[in-house]
Amino acid sequence: MADCNFLQKAIDLVTKATEEDNKKNFEEAFRLYQHSLEYFMTALKYERNDRCKQSIREKCEQYLERAEKIKKHIDSTKNGGSDKKKAVAAGSAPSKNGTGGDDDDDEDPEKKKMRGALAGAIVSEKPNVKWDDVAGLEQAKEALKEAVILPIKFPQLFTGKRTPWRGILLYGPPGTGKSYLAKAVATEAQATFFSISSSDLVSKWLGESEKLVKQLFEMARENKPAIIFIDEVDSLCSSRSDNESESARRIKTEFLVQMNGVGVDNDKVLVLGATNIPWALDAAIRRRFEKRIYIPLPEFPARVKMFQLHLGNTPHSMVPQDFQELGRMAEGYSGADIGIVVRDALMQPVRKVQTATHFKRVRGRLPSNPDVEVHDLLSPCSPGDPGAIEMSWIDVPSEKLFEPIVQKNDMLRSLASVKPTVGEKDLEKQIEFTNEFGQEG
Repeated sequence: MADCNFLQKAIDLVTKATEEDNKKNFEEAFRLYQHSLEYFMTALKYERNDRCKQSIREKCEQYLERAEKIKKHIDSTKNGGSDKKKAVAAGSAPSKNGTGGDDDDDEDPEKKKMRGALAGAIVSEKPNVKWDDVAGLEQAKEALKEAVILPIKFPQLFTGKRTPWRGILLYGPPGTGKSYLAKAVATEAQATFFSISSSDLVSKWLGESEKLVKQLFEMARENKPAIIFIDEVDSLCSSRSDNESESARRIKTEFLVQMNGVGVDNDKVLVLGATNIPWALDAAIRRRFEKRIYIPLPEFPARVKMFQLHLGNTPHSMVPQDFQELGRMAEGYSGADIGIVVRDALMQPVRKVQTATHFKRVRGRLPSNPDVEVHDLLSPCSPGDPGAIEMSWIDVPSEKLFEPIVQKNDMLRSLASVKPTVGEKDLEKQIEFTNEFGQEG
């Protein structure tokens, strides 16, 4: 589906280019045409259908021809005497990082290579995680809505001195839903979403890493409103020291400049970070995350909902009181721990089938055709059950197996075998950091 994503992006850019072309904003139109052609060529690379390939080639030729005409017009205007200074100034405008530069920078092969490397970080397909899918964490969800959703839907509310948050740090023990919250933001926000890891930005070539950081923020400003999500941000922005390498120091310095430096306009660009060890972050980076939200272990209502969400529509015999009991027993478990408990419980029926020595005939619906009810399906049972037939799962035809449903005892057995992954000392450090620098989520 990567080609569809690139093709859609190319179409969006061409639409903007055409609008600017009609308004006679030729410098901006030229830049957008060039940018769209990059995406068209990438889409062509991944396209498998010959007819679609031919259509994309024709579009490329059409827009390339128009871009060349605009380029000639711009060049003639630059050489036109009194308009020369004006044209040169206009040519530097598209570089939105405050450093100037000409549109010809887009033709720089090195810059194209970096943009191509970062294009994969743009999340084009929504992760399909709604706010309601995130159990608990109401304060964190409200803070993210305030920073992301409201400024886009009601821009009139954020004028003058009232500006949305530019940096939000989500921190807490592992498995509490920090990355899951970011997926909800990517789904709900009508914004360009960049999902970044250290592998996207760290290069073995001297000087290239900080250029990738700069290019990332430039792309975000060009496609705003935009969200830059950096998972495990501590791997990139840990505390500076005398023992670290020069390249690591330069990456951190570039982050500091791009997040909130002189001459940098990050309006409508949100940097969203997530980390399990917030105390390892550099103090200057921590300051640039204006909101620091603690994502704690789930409380009782959230744990109950997590058991229900993870179980989903799997056949089971549990009632609401059973979920309440499981929620009470799972105190100290993270959301990821509860997910593992439920996954283990979902395997219990499979284990029953695998270890059963006797099966009995039951009435049920065929797995291959749920509309048809039959009376000769086989379900694992105890040797003393009425109608028990001695046989193993190898002797059971695949279409005749009746799936045992998940029961409360399966959940309890899994809960007893799966231990929580977050220790008391870890929680103490998180709470200490929250008391000093953060706020409850």
